[in-house]
Amino acid sequence: MQQLDRKHHSVSVVRPDELGENELSAWRGMQAAQPHLANPFLSPEFTLAMGEVSPSARVGILSDEEGLAGFLPFELRARGVGSAIGDWVSLCQGVVHRPGAAFDADALLKGLGLHVWEFGCLVERQPWFAPYETLSQQSVVLDLSAGYAEYARALAGRSPKFYKSTLYKERKLGRDAGEVSFTFASREPDDFRTLRGWKSDQYRRMGRADRFGKPWVVELTERLHAIDTPSFAGPLSMMYVGGRPVAGHFGLRSDSVLVGWFPAYDPSFAKYSPGLIQHLRMAEAAAAAGLRAMDLGIGTGSEYKEALRSHGAPVGEGVVRRRTLGAAVHRARHEPVRLARRFVLETPVLYRAADKVLRAYGTRASARGR
Repeated sequence: MQQLDRKHHSVSVVRPDELGENELSAWRGMQAAQPHLANPFLSPEFTLAMGEVSPSARVGILSDEEGLAGFLPFELRARGVGSAIGDWVSLCQGVVHRPGAAFDADALLKGLGLHVWEFGCLVERQPWFAPYETLSQQSVVLDLSAGYAEYARALAGRSPKFYKSTLYKERKLGRDAGEVSFTFASREPDDFRTLRGWKSDQYRRMGRADRFGKPWVVELTERLHAIDTPSFAGPLSMMYVGGRPVAGHFGLRSDSVLVGWFPAYDPSFAKYSPGLIQHLRMAEAAAAAGLRAMDLGIGTGSEYKEALRSHGAPVGEGVVRRRTLGAAVHRARHEPVRLARRFVLETPVLYRAADKVLRAYGTRASARGR
């Protein structure tokens, strides 16, 4: 156990499967006490699942004179270099902590045995990491706290053309192809395979890296899909037309928040915008299940997310580096690429141009693959 003198905290580092029931209970209690920490990617279930697919998964257990103060899950990327756990797929990261707890970033990393810690989707209200943020964006949040009817009323008010056209396309889809039906939490293995196939094809068309091309991502999502408890689940939502699946979404939920993760649809139905219909059906089902919000992740460049949005939540990206030789070497190797990426994301013209190039590349690659 490493003592952190500056804030009178101590840190011990364990593998996720070494966490005890008292620690897991404390972790969940910290989330329950603070709504901004309710994101399911911050739940212990996500970290435990990552521990089953990644040998580099670790958890820093933070303690002080009052007892357990917090938990920071992370992955070891190289000697002295860590990242947020599951950073390639995670949509929310940071310290899950007791209300009122405060930390010193440099001392925290020292206790974890790290020179560097990288994050990409930092949850809000983590002031100890604020000086290290290199990019701040907004996550798109759908407010379901007053129920779906109130959300739909507000959506119709701020995006009337979008809302009316989506409802019209749903009616037309039903007339042209058969009865439209929806399930919020499918347990069918074939549905999950279908969704993964759609998503992989979409990644290729867009020129993006295929998440489901990695066996560990497939295993991770299957493990999470198998969980269904009041405080955490991996629901697979599917929309069907005449009994045929046409759109789907796999995400994670806590007891109050559903996070959009892997949405996709059958491109042969693209003219009906099945993904948009799916999102409205999903929001309706989530509200009926008592969830208070849907978080669709960062909305940069996404027109449909901006149309659905009730409000935003800040999301930080950056890297914490201690004043060590190891951190200096990391900066020299990685900072030019990070700065270039930030410049593109913060320049709309460049972002659209880069997106266009990737899509063109993806279209050509898909054509060659047929």
